Order: sequence, then C-alpha cells, then structure tokens
Amino acid sequence: MAKILIRNATIINEGRKFKGNVLINNEIIEKIYEEPLADSIYEGTVIDAKDKILIPGVIDDHVHFREPGLTHKADIASESRASVAGGVTSFMDMPNTDPQTITQDLLEEKYRIAEKSSLANYSFYIGATDSNLKELLKINPREVCGIKIFMGSSTGNMLVSNVNTLKDIYSQSGVVIAAHCEDEDTIVRNIKKYKKEYGQNIHARYHPLIRSTEACYKSSSLAVKLALKYNTRLHILHVSTGKELKLFSGGIPAAEKRITSEVSIHHLWFSDSDYETLGTRIKCNPAIKSDNDREALFKAMLEGKIDVVGTDHAPHTIIEKNSSYFKAASGLPMIQHSLLAMLEFYHQGRITLEKIVEKMCHAPADIFQVEKRGYIREGYWADLVLVDINHKWEVTSENILYKCKWSPFENVIFHSDVSHTFVNGNLVYREGNIIESSPGKRLLFVR
Repeated sequence: MAKILIRNATIINEGRKFKGNVLINNEIIEKIYEEPLADSIYEGTVIDAKDKILIPGVIDDHVHFREPGLTHKADIASESRASVAGGVTSFMDMPNTDPQTITQDLLEEKYRIAEKSSLANYSFYIGATDSNLKELLKINPREVCGIKIFMGSSTGNMLVSNVNTLKDIYSQSGVVIAAHCEDEDTIVRNIKKYKKEYGQNIHARYHPLIRSTEACYKSSSLAVKLALKYNTRLHILHVSTGKELKLFSGGIPAAEKRITSEVSIHHLWFSDSDYETLGTRIKCNPAIKSDNDREALFKAMLEGKIDVVGTDHAPHTIIEKNSSYFKAASGLPMIQHSLLAMLEFYHQGRITLEKIVEKMCHAPADIFQVEKRGYIREGYWADLVLVDINHKWEVTSENILYKCKWSPFENVIFHSDVSHTFVNGNLVYREGNIIESSPGKRLLFVR
C-alpha cells in the first residue's frame, strides 16, 4: 500500500484542536506532524485538507445490520457502506437477527459474512437468553465486543425475563454486558390500558406513554443494582429519560467506570412533539420522549453522565414503518447521518468539536477496550475522517445509502459533510462516492 499524507488539516483529538499533518503507511498512522511541511518534503499521494477537520473514525457501539435472515431490510455490505459515508469506521452489531446470534457457531458465521462484505471494521455481540449461559461463557474476550441482554422485549423478541438467569449472567460475565432496559410488565399493563381506551387505533404520540419513563427506570435501576452487586462491567444502551440519569456518575473518565451509558442520536434530536408529523417513522424502543427528557440527556452527555453517543441504527422498509401503530416496526436508520447531526449541534453552539470526538470516537474505544482505534496516535490503525465543516447540503432519497432507502432526516439541511473516510489506511469514501477497497477488519480488544 502506498503512503498517504494528509496535509494542512485541523486535527481534533484527545481534547485538542491543532493544525497538523498525518502520514499513513501500510494501514497505520506512521507520523503526526504538528509543524508546517514544505511542499517538497514528501513525494507520493497527498491530500490537501485545508479548511477541513480531521478526526478519528467514529466507533458505533450499537447497530442492527439485519444479516443474516432479515436482509430485505439491510445487510452488512449495504449498511457498512452507509457507515463509512457518515464517517463511521467501526461498528458493533446486535444479535436479534434470524437466526438469533446466541451460540458461538452462529456468532462466528456473522464474522465470516463481515470478513467478505464489510467495508468498515466490525464486531458482533452474542445475545443472552434464559437458557444459553454456557455459550456466553465461551466468549473469547479479545475477539468479541460483549453480551447483549434485552431486559425488555423489542424487535426479535429476545427478552431475558428470569431474574435468576440475569444474576448468573451478571455474576459470571467476563466481558461488557450491553443492556436494553425496559420493564416488560409495565409495558404490557400500559398496552392494555391504551387499547381499552382507544382500541387498535392508537396514534404514535402514545408510544412514549406505553413504553414509559417508569418502564425504562425500573429496568435500568435493576440492571445497575445487579452490576453493583456483582461488580459487572455494564453498559446501558439508548438511555431515553431524565429520570434514569440519577443512576450514573459524571466527572469520571469513561475508561475508569464499571457502569457506563449510551444515548442514541435520535433521542438527542427528536422529541415527542415530532410524532405529530413523523408518526411511526420515529417509533423506536425505547421511545423518543419529552423535550425535557431530550434536554436532560444532552446536558448529561456534556457533563459525562452519558458516556457514548451511538445510533441504534435499526433499518426497516418504509412499508413496515408506515403500518398502523401496533403493526409498525420499531427502529430508525441513522448511521449515515449521526456524525453530521452532532456537527449540527456544534453549528448551533451547543457542543464543541472536541466533545463530539470524545463521545463518538474516544469513549467507545475506551469502554470496550478496542485495540489501537478511536484515537489519532502514531502506531494506531489509520481509521480517519475528513470533514468539510462548512458544506451545506440536504438529505434526500437520492443520497441515502441505506438499503431501506429512507431516513427520518429526509429534507433536513446539514451544514457539514464527510469528504474522505479511511479504514485501516484505505480510502473507502471520497466526496460522495464509495471506493471499493479491502474489507474492514475484525475488532480486537485489550482485555
């Protein structure tokens, strides 16, 4: 592989913003120059990054790429290409596929698929059930991101409801447990209540009342209680309510915590007022909730109670989304636009570039102990993203790369754009075009 020099970039990394140059050699960041380079210093491939920012590749700790078995919605090839177009160079995929990823054999089958088809780097969670503890304990901590527990039913119906099973998993897991937290009994009671009042004809505006704050808090507090009792590494996914924030601590680096948390981009962007116009298109689990919840989540993200911004990228066909409330699928396609949405908050003066990189690049690498990724450091894999920070454009169906071909961001105007994405030193995306290159690599973990 030829050397590539990225010149004149504004580098955002490890809490700093500085002018610099990065030399890529054989998939690795070989050298970072903070001093200006003369024109004659280097002969080879040069990318002039003047007026652009250079950040580490985004690591998305929470995606649903639907393969195997649900590939009419999405697959690893299609969604990994949408990922790199959005500056996401590594992803961690969930187990609620068909078949469900609940054995070591099925887990390795997904790795074999990604090895051939993923343009981004990849890892896969193994899913917990009420009866597969032995499979969970076979995990090689160096090669698998973690265990996913659904402590509330969602797409795929992988609910773990047996308290004794939960205790066994929390007490014996040697890797990060990533938990979807919604109390099933509370949800079932709320469904009965609203069906009694409205029948089957329920508007999507009631979704956050059915999958309520109480359902989220009851389940999250149980997860935290178990983690504290057994000293478990727990990562609570897609926190959606202000009430849950009391369960987490701020002011501590994510790498030093035993209990961490994630907020999904849609819980920062949308609120319950958006159900009136978007309806079931923004139906997801846990539900998008109130303006007050959204603002509390944003504040907690800035203050460190929320450690990671992920996507919960969960594509469905538009036909599946446009059904009546109880039939409509839950989940949103988000990964192509998550970084751009966060940069929109930057343009609004609500967050710094340094904080965006911390939440989307550094913290996921630290929490999951990803080997040599998530930072711009000499000797690290060259997962890098160049962003034109002042490029105005509109999301349309024509520029959406998801297999499902729709987005809740359609007609939104962003004021930044990804111009180049490198995965392991390979240029895989440039100014609107996917560049087919060597597949991404399996993520490894320092545990």
